Amino acid sequence: MTSSPIADLSYRNYDGPLMAAKMRWWVIARQGIRTALKKKSIWVFTAISGWYYLGMMFTLYVLEQMSQRAASMGQPSPLANFISRIVWKDQFLHGLSFGQIMYVIVALIIGAGAIANDNRANALLVYLSKPCTKLDYLIGKWVGIFIPLLMVMSIPSIMFFAYGALTYRQDGFFYQDYWLFPKLIAVLILGAAVHTSLIVGFSSLFNQGRLAGATYAGLYFLTNFFTQLMVFSWRMVTDAGAGQGTDLGKAAVAKLFYGSIDGLNIGMAKAVLRTDGSPYFGAPSEMPMVPAPGFLPMIVIVVLVCAASMFIAWTRIRAVEVVG
Repeated sequence: MTSSPIADLSYRNYDGPLMAAKMRWWVIARQGIRTALKKKSIWVFTAISGWYYLGMMFTLYVLEQMSQRAASMGQPSPLANFISRIVWKDQFLHGLSFGQIMYVIVALIIGAGAIANDNRANALLVYLSKPCTKLDYLIGKWVGIFIPLLMVMSIPSIMFFAYGALTYRQDGFFYQDYWLFPKLIAVLILGAAVHTSLIVGFSSLFNQGRLAGATYAGLYFLTNFFTQLMVFSWRMVTDAGAGQGTDLGKAAVAKLFYGSIDGLNIGMAKAVLRTDGSPYFGAPSEMPMVPAPGFLPMIVIVVLVCAASMFIAWTRIRAVEVVG
């Protein structure tokens, strides 16, 4: 009994430094990351989100086989003709654009109940009664969603980048833009930050994850419909030709095109990659593309959207009993 932990009171003689708890937010974030990565659906949607990249790789493979056959017959290479039309950074723009709906679904799966379910269970009473501040809690929840979502967005894009760098480095993959990889990383980080901040903000407004998810999904699809309407309107104004007030209309509609969750991310990607876009899969089309927004205004808008969402979440995190 004398050697038991209770009987041993030697620790009372300790007079060393008392260190405050550090990385408290990481404890919350780590749990969120572990829970998210265990969901099999996350990896299914990750694979689906990269369908454009897979389509490009399949197209390049087929053209390569055709080119080998054409070379044996002394005919021009279809692959060389195809690559001459390819703007590589636009392929990443298209890949991220087509993956937006999958990113939203993943954000809903891992983030809709992040704060809402804690509100429902009155868990904030427990969190904030411990040596854990509102800032620790908010950062932990944000990081716990951001890292899995960034992984979902990054895996297909980086795999396609590696494929292009290893296979087509002598066909202009690097020569078109030496800063393509850093730009791609910046787009992935900013895109994941936008979705994470928005879902955290919406989650904090409700007591049930389902309601938070339904509201966020509804806003996404409604604003996405608005974006598609603006694309249609912009092309109609463009086809009308110059003059007669169409230039002013084109400029106004082009800005409204980015007035949605989907458009915000596409506009940010265009601004960072410095491109207006090009036809999908390098198609020989003269279809006009909505011009890219200015870099600085777009980054400011992204920061403001993230900051506003986090401020809403900050004001909703309260260590009080929630009734309802």
